[in-house]
Amino acid sequence: MDLSSYDNESLKQFVQDNLDRDPAHLLLSHRGKTSFDLKLAIQQIYARQRLQDKVPSWAKNEDLIFPSGLSLEQASSEVTARYKASLVQANTLIDLTGGLGVDTFFLSQSFAQTDYVEKLPELAELATHNFSHLAPESIRVHTGDGLAFLAGCVEKYDLIYLDPARRGEHNRKLVRLEDCEPNLVVNWSELTQKGNAILAKVSPMLDIKGALASLPDIQQVWVLAHKNEVKELLFFWEAGKSVSSPNIHCVDIHPEETHTYSFTYPEEEAVLAEYGEAGEFLIEPHAAILKAGAFRSFARRFDLRKLHPNSHLYSGTSVIDDLPGRVFRILQEIRQPKRELKELFPSGIVNVITRNYALRAEDLKKKYRLRDGGNQFLIGTRSEAGFRLFVCELVASGERRKGG
Repeated sequence: MDLSSYDNESLKQFVQDNLDRDPAHLLLSHRGKTSFDLKLAIQQIYARQRLQDKVPSWAKNEDLIFPSGLSLEQASSEVTARYKASLVQANTLIDLTGGLGVDTFFLSQSFAQTDYVEKLPELAELATHNFSHLAPESIRVHTGDGLAFLAGCVEKYDLIYLDPARRGEHNRKLVRLEDCEPNLVVNWSELTQKGNAILAKVSPMLDIKGALASLPDIQQVWVLAHKNEVKELLFFWEAGKSVSSPNIHCVDIHPEETHTYSFTYPEEEAVLAEYGEAGEFLIEPHAAILKAGAFRSFARRFDLRKLHPNSHLYSGTSVIDDLPGRVFRILQEIRQPKRELKELFPSGIVNVITRNYALRAEDLKKKYRLRDGGNQFLIGTRSEAGFRLFVCELVASGERRKGG
Protein backbone atom coordinates (compact mmCIF):
# COMPACT_ATOMS: atom_id res chain seq x y z
CA MET A 1 0.00 0.00 0.00
CA ASP A 2 1.34 3.43 -0.97
CA LEU A 3 0.69 5.41 2.21
CA SER A 4 1.51 8.70 0.48
CA SER A 5 -1.70 8.30 -1.55
CA TYR A 6 -3.68 8.80 1.65
CA ASP A 7 -2.10 12.20 2.23
CA ASN A 8 -4.78 13.79 0.10
CA GLU A 9 -7.46 16.05 1.60
CA SER A 10 -9.97 15.24 -1.16
CA LEU A 11 -9.59 11.51 -0.47
CA LYS A 12 -9.99 11.99 3.29
CA GLN A 13 -13.07 14.15 2.78
CA PHE A 14 -14.58 11.58 0.41
CA VAL A 15 -14.08 8.90 3.06
CA GLN A 16 -15.72 11.00 5.79
CA ASP A 17 -18.63 12.00 3.55
CA ASN A 18 -19.45 8.41 2.60
CA LEU A 19 -19.03 6.37 5.77
CA ASP A 20 -22.68 5.30 5.69
CA ARG A 21 -22.72 4.41 1.99
CA ASP A 22 -22.36 1.01 0.30
CA PRO A 23 -18.67 0.65 -0.74
CA ALA A 24 -19.47 -1.48 -3.80
CA HIS A 25 -21.97 1.09 -5.08
CA LEU A 26 -19.49 3.91 -4.47
CA LEU A 27 -16.82 2.12 -6.47
CA LEU A 28 -19.14 1.70 -9.44
CA SER A 29 -20.62 5.18 -9.35
CA HIS A 30 -17.32 7.06 -8.94
CA ARG A 31 -14.96 4.98 -11.08
CA GLY A 32 -12.88 7.25 -13.32
CA LYS A 33 -14.37 10.40 -11.78
CA THR A 34 -11.92 11.18 -8.96
CA SER A 35 -8.47 12.73 -8.83
CA PHE A 36 -7.41 10.49 -5.92
CA ASP A 37 -6.92 6.76 -5.43
CA LEU A 38 -10.57 5.64 -5.40
CA LYS A 39 -9.74 2.04 -4.52
CA LEU A 40 -7.85 3.16 -1.42
CA ALA A 41 -10.70 5.45 -0.41
CA ILE A 42 -13.24 2.64 -0.76
CA GLN A 43 -11.02 0.32 1.24
CA GLN A 44 -10.82 2.89 4.05
CA ILE A 45 -14.61 3.35 4.06
CA TYR A 46 -15.10 -0.41 4.29
CA ALA A 47 -12.54 -0.72 7.09
CA ARG A 48 -14.08 2.10 9.10
CA GLN A 49 -17.52 0.54 8.75
CA ARG A 50 -16.11 -2.75 10.08
CA LEU A 51 -14.37 -0.97 12.97
CA GLN A 52 -17.17 1.45 13.87
CA ASP A 53 -18.48 -0.77 16.65
CA LYS A 54 -15.29 -2.76 17.25
CA VAL A 55 -12.76 0.07 17.70
CA PRO A 56 -14.87 3.26 17.60
CA SER A 57 -12.15 5.70 18.67
CA TRP A 58 -9.95 4.54 15.79
CA ALA A 59 -12.76 4.47 13.25
CA LYS A 60 -13.45 8.15 13.96
CA ASN A 61 -9.80 9.19 13.62
CA GLU A 62 -9.35 10.65 10.12
CA ASP A 63 -5.56 10.33 10.23
CA LEU A 64 -5.42 6.56 10.66
CA ILE A 65 -5.02 4.14 7.74
CA PHE A 66 -6.37 0.61 7.86
CA PRO A 67 -5.51 -2.57 5.96
CA SER A 68 -7.96 -4.83 4.21
CA GLY A 69 -8.68 -8.46 4.98
CA LEU A 70 -8.10 -10.75 7.92
CA SER A 71 -6.29 -8.36 10.26
CA LEU A 72 -9.52 -6.36 10.72
CA GLU A 73 -11.40 -9.50 11.70
CA GLN A 74 -8.69 -10.78 14.04
CA ALA A 75 -8.12 -7.51 15.87
CA SER A 76 -9.29 -7.17 19.46
CA SER A 77 -12.18 -4.86 20.19
CA GLU A 78 -11.57 -1.59 21.97
CA VAL A 79 -13.65 -2.83 24.91
CA THR A 80 -11.54 -5.94 25.50
CA ALA A 81 -8.27 -4.12 24.76
CA ARG A 82 -9.07 -1.50 27.40
CA TYR A 83 -9.90 -4.26 29.87
CA LYS A 84 -6.56 -5.99 29.24
CA ALA A 85 -4.79 -2.68 29.83
CA SER A 86 -6.45 -2.47 33.25
CA LEU A 87 -4.90 -5.79 34.33
CA VAL A 88 -1.23 -4.89 34.11
CA GLN A 89 1.00 -1.87 34.68
CA ALA A 90 4.80 -1.75 34.53
CA ASN A 91 7.73 -0.27 32.61
CA THR A 92 8.41 -2.33 29.46
CA LEU A 93 6.05 -4.26 27.17
CA ILE A 94 6.57 -6.24 23.98
CA ASP A 95 3.75 -7.37 21.69
CA LEU A 96 5.15 -10.28 19.66
CA THR A 97 2.16 -10.49 17.28
CA GLY A 98 1.38 -6.84 16.57
CA GLY A 99 -1.21 -7.11 13.79
CA LEU A 100 -3.51 -4.10 13.54
CA GLY A 101 -2.04 -2.83 16.80
CA VAL A 102 -5.22 -2.35 18.84
CA ASP A 103 -3.96 -4.35 21.82
CA THR A 104 -0.50 -2.81 21.49
CA PHE A 105 -1.85 0.71 21.68
CA PHE A 106 -4.21 0.27 24.62
CA LEU A 107 -1.75 -1.87 26.58
CA SER A 108 0.98 0.70 25.94
CA GLN A 109 -0.96 3.22 28.01
CA SER A 110 -0.04 1.15 31.09
CA PHE A 111 3.69 1.04 30.21
CA ALA A 112 6.51 3.54 29.80
CA GLN A 113 7.95 1.85 26.69
CA THR A 114 6.39 -0.60 24.22
CA ASP A 115 7.85 -2.64 21.37
CA TYR A 116 5.50 -3.78 18.60
CA VAL A 117 6.71 -6.65 16.40
CA GLU A 118 4.94 -7.74 13.19
CA LYS A 119 6.28 -10.06 10.49
CA LEU A 120 4.13 -8.63 7.66
CA PRO A 121 5.85 -5.47 6.35
CA GLU A 122 2.58 -3.86 5.21
CA LEU A 123 1.01 -4.13 8.66
CA ALA A 124 4.19 -2.87 10.32
CA GLU A 125 4.27 0.11 7.95
CA LEU A 126 0.64 0.94 8.76
CA ALA A 127 1.36 0.58 12.48
CA THR A 128 4.26 3.02 12.19
CA HIS A 129 1.96 5.56 10.55
CA ASN A 130 -0.94 5.06 12.97
CA PHE A 131 1.15 5.05 16.13
CA SER A 132 2.76 8.32 15.01
CA HIS A 133 -0.70 9.88 15.38
CA LEU A 134 -1.75 7.91 18.47
CA ALA A 135 1.35 7.45 20.66
CA PRO A 136 4.39 8.95 18.94
CA GLU A 137 6.76 8.67 21.90
CA SER A 138 6.00 5.35 23.59
CA ILE A 139 5.72 2.68 20.85
CA ARG A 140 8.60 1.39 18.71
CA VAL A 141 7.73 -0.67 15.61
CA HIS A 142 9.85 -3.62 14.43
CA THR A 143 9.34 -5.77 11.33
CA GLY A 144 10.15 -9.46 11.67
CA ASP A 145 9.38 -12.62 13.57
CA GLY A 146 8.42 -11.91 17.17
CA LEU A 147 10.23 -14.88 18.71
CA ALA A 148 13.39 -14.19 16.73
CA PHE A 149 13.31 -10.55 17.83
CA LEU A 150 12.81 -11.61 21.45
CA ALA A 151 15.73 -14.06 21.27
CA GLY A 152 18.03 -11.16 20.39
CA CYS A 153 16.95 -9.04 23.35
CA VAL A 154 19.32 -8.85 26.32
CA GLU A 155 17.02 -7.28 28.91
CA LYS A 156 13.86 -8.96 30.16
CA TYR A 157 10.52 -7.33 29.43
CA ASP A 158 8.11 -6.66 32.27
CA LEU A 159 5.32 -8.12 30.11
CA ILE A 160 5.33 -10.24 26.98
CA TYR A 161 1.99 -10.10 25.17
CA LEU A 162 1.07 -12.36 22.28
CA ASP A 163 -2.00 -13.38 20.32
CA PRO A 164 -0.99 -16.49 18.33
CA ALA A 165 -2.38 -16.65 14.78
CA ARG A 166 -5.40 -18.93 14.62
CA ARG A 167 -5.75 -19.38 10.86
CA GLY A 168 -4.32 -22.32 8.93
CA GLU A 169 -4.33 -23.36 5.30
CA HIS A 170 -7.33 -22.20 3.27
CA ASN A 171 -8.21 -19.77 6.09
CA ARG A 172 -9.20 -22.66 8.37
CA LYS A 173 -9.79 -21.66 11.98
CA LEU A 174 -7.41 -23.21 14.50
CA VAL A 175 -8.11 -23.68 18.21
CA ARG A 176 -5.47 -25.89 19.89
CA LEU A 177 -2.44 -24.09 21.32
CA GLU A 178 -0.13 -26.50 19.49
CA ASP A 179 -1.68 -25.59 16.11
CA CYS A 180 -1.37 -21.81 16.43
CA GLU A 181 1.63 -19.67 15.52
CA PRO A 182 3.66 -19.09 17.58
CA ASN A 183 3.18 -22.36 19.44
CA LEU A 184 2.82 -21.41 23.10
CA VAL A 185 3.51 -24.92 24.39
CA VAL A 186 6.75 -25.43 22.45
CA ASN A 187 8.06 -21.91 23.12
CA TRP A 188 6.88 -21.52 26.72
CA SER A 189 10.29 -22.03 28.35
CA GLU A 190 11.92 -19.41 26.11
CA LEU A 191 9.12 -16.94 26.80
CA THR A 192 9.42 -17.31 30.57
CA GLN A 193 13.17 -16.66 30.33
CA LYS A 194 12.62 -13.40 28.45
CA GLY A 195 9.76 -11.88 30.43
CA ASN A 196 8.76 -11.21 34.01
CA ALA A 197 5.15 -11.85 33.04
CA ILE A 198 3.26 -13.26 30.05
CA LEU A 199 -0.25 -12.45 28.88
CA ALA A 200 -1.53 -14.63 26.02
CA LYS A 201 -4.79 -14.21 24.14
CA VAL A 202 -6.02 -17.58 22.88
CA SER A 203 -9.05 -18.90 21.01
CA PRO A 204 -12.39 -18.46 22.83
CA MET A 205 -13.21 -21.97 21.59
CA LEU A 206 -10.25 -23.49 23.44
CA ASP A 207 -10.83 -26.17 26.08
CA ILE A 208 -9.55 -24.37 29.18
CA LYS A 209 -8.75 -27.43 31.29
CA GLY A 210 -6.92 -29.12 28.43
CA ALA A 211 -4.87 -25.99 27.76
CA LEU A 212 -3.95 -25.64 31.43
CA ALA A 213 -2.68 -29.22 31.39
CA SER A 214 -0.32 -28.17 28.56
CA LEU A 215 0.72 -24.96 30.36
CA PRO A 216 0.75 -25.92 34.06
CA ASP A 217 2.48 -22.68 35.13
CA ILE A 218 -0.52 -20.47 34.30
CA GLN A 219 -1.75 -18.62 37.39
CA GLN A 220 -4.79 -16.74 36.13
CA VAL A 221 -7.33 -17.14 33.35
CA TRP A 222 -9.79 -14.53 32.17
CA VAL A 223 -12.85 -15.45 30.13
CA LEU A 224 -13.88 -12.15 28.56
CA ALA A 225 -17.44 -11.64 27.35
CA HIS A 226 -18.95 -8.46 25.93
CA LYS A 227 -22.70 -8.11 26.36
CA ASN A 228 -22.92 -11.81 27.28
CA GLU A 229 -20.99 -13.07 24.23
CA VAL A 230 -17.61 -14.69 24.90
CA LYS A 231 -14.91 -12.88 22.93
CA GLU A 232 -11.51 -13.82 24.36
CA LEU A 233 -9.60 -16.15 26.66
CA LEU A 234 -6.54 -14.73 28.42
CA PHE A 235 -3.81 -16.77 30.13
CA PHE A 236 -1.48 -15.03 32.59
CA TRP A 237 1.83 -16.05 34.17
CA GLU A 238 4.12 -14.06 36.45
CA ALA A 239 7.64 -14.99 37.54
CA GLY A 240 8.19 -15.83 41.19
CA LYS A 241 4.56 -16.62 41.87
CA SER A 242 2.80 -19.95 41.94
CA VAL A 243 -0.68 -21.19 42.75
CA SER A 244 -2.00 -24.65 43.48
CA SER A 245 -4.73 -24.03 40.93
CA PRO A 246 -5.30 -21.08 38.56
CA ASN A 247 -7.91 -18.50 39.41
CA ILE A 248 -10.57 -18.39 36.69
CA HIS A 249 -12.19 -14.98 36.22
CA CYS A 250 -15.44 -14.89 34.24
CA VAL A 251 -15.90 -11.30 33.08
CA ASP A 252 -18.98 -9.84 31.42
CA ILE A 253 -18.47 -6.29 30.14
CA HIS A 254 -21.46 -4.01 29.59
CA PRO A 255 -21.48 -0.28 28.81
CA GLU A 256 -22.60 0.60 32.34
CA GLU A 257 -20.62 -1.93 34.38
CA THR A 258 -18.42 -5.00 34.41
CA HIS A 259 -19.38 -8.13 36.34
CA THR A 260 -16.72 -10.63 37.45
CA TYR A 261 -17.28 -14.13 38.82
CA SER A 262 -14.12 -15.92 40.02
CA PHE A 263 -13.55 -19.52 41.04
CA THR A 264 -11.06 -22.40 40.84
CA TYR A 265 -11.53 -25.84 39.35
CA PRO A 266 -10.88 -27.62 42.69
CA GLU A 267 -13.67 -25.48 44.17
CA GLU A 268 -15.95 -26.55 41.33
CA GLU A 269 -15.08 -30.22 41.69
CA ALA A 270 -15.62 -30.20 45.46
CA VAL A 271 -19.25 -29.07 45.18
CA LEU A 272 -22.06 -31.59 45.23
CA ALA A 273 -24.85 -30.00 43.23
CA GLU A 274 -28.42 -30.08 44.44
CA TYR A 275 -31.07 -30.93 41.87
CA GLY A 276 -34.71 -29.97 41.81
CA GLU A 277 -37.65 -29.13 39.60
CA ALA A 278 -38.29 -25.62 38.31
CA GLY A 279 -39.67 -23.21 40.90
CA GLU A 280 -40.80 -19.64 40.40
CA PHE A 281 -37.65 -18.55 38.57
CA LEU A 282 -35.25 -19.96 35.97
CA ILE A 283 -31.67 -18.68 36.07
CA GLU A 284 -29.18 -18.78 33.19
CA PRO A 285 -25.56 -17.87 34.12
CA HIS A 286 -23.63 -15.43 31.98
CA ALA A 287 -21.94 -16.93 28.92
CA ALA A 288 -18.44 -16.51 30.40
CA ILE A 289 -19.42 -18.62 33.43
CA LEU A 290 -20.81 -21.36 31.21
CA LYS A 291 -17.68 -21.29 29.02
CA ALA A 292 -15.46 -21.64 32.09
CA GLY A 293 -17.50 -24.57 33.40
CA ALA A 294 -18.50 -23.14 36.79
CA PHE A 295 -21.72 -25.14 36.83
CA ARG A 296 -21.86 -26.49 40.38
CA SER A 297 -19.98 -23.73 42.20
CA PHE A 298 -22.40 -21.19 40.67
CA ALA A 299 -25.33 -23.11 42.13
CA ARG A 300 -23.68 -23.34 45.55
CA ARG A 301 -22.67 -19.69 45.70
CA PHE A 302 -26.17 -18.41 44.96
CA ASP A 303 -28.10 -21.19 46.71
CA LEU A 304 -29.72 -22.50 43.53
CA ARG A 305 -30.79 -25.95 42.36
CA LYS A 306 -29.75 -27.41 39.02
CA LEU A 307 -32.54 -28.80 36.87
CA HIS A 308 -30.36 -31.54 35.36
CA PRO A 309 -26.61 -32.36 35.23
CA ASN A 310 -26.38 -31.25 31.59
CA SER A 311 -28.97 -28.46 31.37
CA HIS A 312 -27.06 -25.61 33.10
CA LEU A 313 -30.29 -23.84 33.97
CA TYR A 314 -31.08 -23.32 37.61
CA SER A 315 -34.17 -23.03 39.78
CA GLY A 316 -34.55 -20.21 42.30
CA THR A 317 -37.18 -18.81 44.63
CA SER A 318 -36.23 -15.12 44.47
CA VAL A 319 -34.43 -12.49 42.38
CA ILE A 320 -30.86 -12.17 43.70
CA ASP A 321 -29.20 -8.76 43.43
CA ASP A 322 -26.07 -8.71 41.24
CA LEU A 323 -26.45 -12.34 40.20
CA PRO A 324 -24.25 -12.77 37.10
CA GLY A 325 -26.89 -14.10 34.75
CA ARG A 326 -30.40 -13.73 33.44
CA VAL A 327 -33.39 -14.41 35.67
CA PHE A 328 -36.70 -15.48 34.13
CA ARG A 329 -40.03 -15.69 35.94
CA ILE A 330 -41.99 -18.77 34.86
CA LEU A 331 -45.47 -17.75 33.74
CA GLN A 332 -46.71 -21.19 32.76
CA GLU A 333 -45.61 -24.58 31.54
CA ILE A 334 -46.56 -25.72 28.05
CA ARG A 335 -47.86 -29.29 27.96
CA GLN A 336 -49.63 -29.32 24.59
CA PRO A 337 -47.36 -27.15 22.42
CA LYS A 338 -49.29 -27.26 19.16
CA ARG A 339 -52.50 -25.91 20.69
CA GLU A 340 -51.16 -23.77 23.51
CA LEU A 341 -48.48 -21.95 21.52
CA LYS A 342 -50.98 -21.01 18.85
CA GLU A 343 -53.33 -19.61 21.49
CA LEU A 344 -50.63 -17.74 23.40
CA PHE A 345 -48.69 -16.42 20.40
CA PRO A 346 -51.08 -16.11 17.43
CA SER A 347 -48.52 -13.94 15.61
CA GLY A 348 -45.79 -16.51 16.29
CA ILE A 349 -43.56 -13.90 17.96
CA VAL A 350 -41.69 -15.09 21.06
CA ASN A 351 -38.00 -15.36 21.97
CA VAL A 352 -36.99 -19.03 21.86
CA ILE A 353 -34.20 -20.53 23.99
CA THR A 354 -33.30 -24.20 24.40
CA ARG A 355 -30.84 -25.73 26.88
CA ASN A 356 -30.45 -29.53 26.77
CA TYR A 357 -33.86 -29.83 25.10
CA ALA A 358 -35.18 -32.35 22.59
CA LEU A 359 -35.01 -29.75 19.79
CA ARG A 360 -32.59 -26.96 18.98
CA ALA A 361 -34.05 -23.46 19.18
CA GLU A 362 -34.14 -23.12 15.38
CA ASP A 363 -35.90 -26.48 15.02
CA LEU A 364 -38.44 -25.56 17.69
CA LYS A 365 -39.19 -22.29 15.91
CA LYS A 366 -39.54 -24.07 12.59
CA LYS A 367 -41.83 -26.77 13.98
CA TYR A 368 -44.29 -24.30 15.53
CA ARG A 369 -43.76 -21.39 13.10
CA LEU A 370 -42.24 -19.06 15.66
CA ARG A 371 -39.80 -16.18 15.34
CA ASP A 372 -37.83 -14.26 17.91
CA GLY A 373 -39.27 -11.01 19.24
CA GLY A 374 -41.49 -9.47 21.85
CA ASN A 375 -41.09 -9.47 25.62
CA GLN A 376 -41.75 -13.11 26.44
CA PHE A 377 -39.50 -16.16 26.22
CA LEU A 378 -40.19 -19.77 25.38
CA ILE A 379 -37.56 -21.85 27.17
CA GLY A 380 -37.13 -25.53 26.42
CA THR A 381 -34.94 -27.54 28.77
CA ARG A 382 -34.65 -30.81 30.61
CA SER A 383 -35.11 -31.52 34.30
CA GLU A 384 -34.73 -34.84 36.07
CA ALA A 385 -38.42 -35.42 35.32
CA GLY A 386 -37.90 -35.05 31.55
CA PHE A 387 -38.17 -32.40 28.85
CA ARG A 388 -39.98 -29.20 29.90
CA LEU A 389 -41.24 -26.17 27.99
CA PHE A 390 -41.91 -22.90 29.82
CA VAL A 391 -43.29 -19.48 28.93
CA CYS A 392 -41.27 -16.87 30.85
CA GLU A 393 -40.60 -13.18 31.25
CA LEU A 394 -37.16 -11.67 31.83
CA VAL A 395 -37.00 -9.97 35.23
CA ALA A 396 -33.22 -9.44 35.63
CA SER A 397 -30.34 -9.44 33.14
CA GLY A 398 -27.36 -9.58 35.48
CA GLU A 399 -26.53 -5.87 35.38
CA ARG A 400 -26.23 -4.03 38.65
CA ARG A 401 -29.26 -2.03 39.64
CA LYS A 402 -28.84 1.71 39.98
CA GLY A 403 -29.88 3.41 43.20
CA GLY A 404 -32.67 5.96 42.95
